[in-house]
Amino acid sequence: MNHIIVGTAGHVDHGKTALIEALSGFAGDNLEEEKRRGITINLSFSNLQNADINVAFIDVPGHESLLKNMIAGAFGFDAALVVIDANEGIMPQTNEHLEILNLLHVNNIIIALTKSDLVNADKIEERIEEIREYIEGFSHLHLKAIVPVSIFDKNSIEALKQELFSIPLIPKPSNGLFRYYIDRSFSLAGVGTVVTGTVLDGSIKVGDKVFAPELDIEIPIRNLQVHEQDVEVAHSSQRTAINLQNPKIPLKKGTLLCKKGFIRGFNTVDVWIEGIANHSIKHNTHVILFVGTKQVEAKILLFDEEQEVQSGFARVQFNKKMFLVHNEPFIICSSGRTIGGGRVLNPIDDPIKKKIKKELLIALKEQDYKSAFEILVNIHKRGFGLISSNQRFGLNHAEAIAIAKNIDDVFVDEKGLVLYPKFIKQELEKTIDAIYTKNQYALLSANSLALKIKWASESLLEEVLSDICDSGKLVLENGIYKNANIDINNIDTLIEDRIFEILKSESFTPSAPYNIYDDLDIDRKMGDNALKRLTKSRKVVRLAHNLFITSDTLSTIMTRIREIMRTQGYIDIKNFKDHYDFSRKYLVAYLDYLDLFDDIKKDGVKRVFA
Repeated sequence: MNHIIVGTAGHVDHGKTALIEALSGFAGDNLEEEKRRGITINLSFSNLQNADINVAFIDVPGHESLLKNMIAGAFGFDAALVVIDANEGIMPQTNEHLEILNLLHVNNIIIALTKSDLVNADKIEERIEEIREYIEGFSHLHLKAIVPVSIFDKNSIEALKQELFSIPLIPKPSNGLFRYYIDRSFSLAGVGTVVTGTVLDGSIKVGDKVFAPELDIEIPIRNLQVHEQDVEVAHSSQRTAINLQNPKIPLKKGTLLCKKGFIRGFNTVDVWIEGIANHSIKHNTHVILFVGTKQVEAKILLFDEEQEVQSGFARVQFNKKMFLVHNEPFIICSSGRTIGGGRVLNPIDDPIKKKIKKELLIALKEQDYKSAFEILVNIHKRGFGLISSNQRFGLNHAEAIAIAKNIDDVFVDEKGLVLYPKFIKQELEKTIDAIYTKNQYALLSANSLALKIKWASESLLEEVLSDICDSGKLVLENGIYKNANIDINNIDTLIEDRIFEILKSESFTPSAPYNIYDDLDIDRKMGDNALKRLTKSRKVVRLAHNLFITSDTLSTIMTRIREIMRTQGYIDIKNFKDHYDFSRKYLVAYLDYLDLFDDIKKDGVKRVFA
């Protein structure tokens, strides 16, 4: 079944709630305060369905003082049902709601011309023409239909239902990243914490965990409901109630839920911003910013140092981290009035020079992601990661990689999700050449080089090493690159001998194996295998996880430890260190090895002869 979220908007007392009840049988004013005041205060939810389509309504307030709740609801809309009283026509809040819907790019608008039974046919025709002309003034609104209705006329209600069921299904761009803003949170006896909201993207299933990034907590999902029906999976555009295992921190309206590890928070984001209803956006303005069901204080800094614009690029500063995504819509209010809104362009705060940042924002606004990638990969010369492509561009990883492959002079590490400018390969060739020039017996792999050159991925290094092989400087043998001008008959024996000589020369305080491998410029796996063979042949003894010593050296230190014991009657950490100024790592390892002998016993922290 296809799911569509339809918001109902309009001026107070134009009949939204009554119309929804006529359509769905659901009365939205179900809270005591709502009943008492007779207007919708919180977001109310109902649905209407046929065999193929489920239309979920979000009935939002029309009263001016409750505008923030209208904004909270509007972020989940696929379409809007705007009610206009046939007698009164377009009113101030009608206009404000249409301005907001326009900012949020809600394309399909159905006008319900309510209370049509109270006016004559000529008045209805006059209203229809008036509304058509008015809607044409909004660049992002598409008027699907104007339907005269009366809650007392079943035929008009049925006609409106058919218009709702015929709303075209416009596929939403999806990066597969689950996102959901809480609009209600409450506890039920025997059930636990329940939150409601609209799945904005991606999906979740029972047993998953959701992450609240602002609270840094991950919470298991016990159950899911879509329109009071238990489901295993909830998808994008579905009104969903989530039963969560009781979190330690209360979840409030406006809390973002997502999947852990995909969205980072920043105090500053770059946006496209525009004013509405002849409002200009002024530089350094303090506003309330609405995104999803969240509202937060923010400051608008115009990008081009202008003092006032009707539309343009801007930076938005918050007093706390905000976890936003590319192309996410927002609304801004000042002194209780909506003055504008826009779209998040760059949700990740990169240190980029202003001129280049402008080029990046233009590319992002035009959704020219290829150009955006080219700009960013030249800024991040040592690797631009696509792991955050979901948040940064609204692209899943496969889509991001596909775009990257069409860019010239860029190396694409598909596995590591990193892009590199190809000129960086020349720098790596020089670095690797210097290693083999300094140590002609170097025996390295792409993996071991990645541990040395931490910014370079293994895939990139593999390609660079392959290019050096093609030039005749290196030879690949069993996954190891060696100097083409050096004849090594037995690599394994050579590595064993070189490791053994280092361990022997370092005597009682040998280096950790990985440091030895780095000094010798040998692959770690080869080094580990060589140490295993040396240990098996009893030329080397393993004292601890990262501590190997030659057997002869170990025998010498054990003899000297026994001399201390015969002289002083015991040995412990303190008197051992008095004789040998080793670090604690070595002192403990030697004393632990001493415990293996039958003629030694422990007396508290001391070792004595048995």
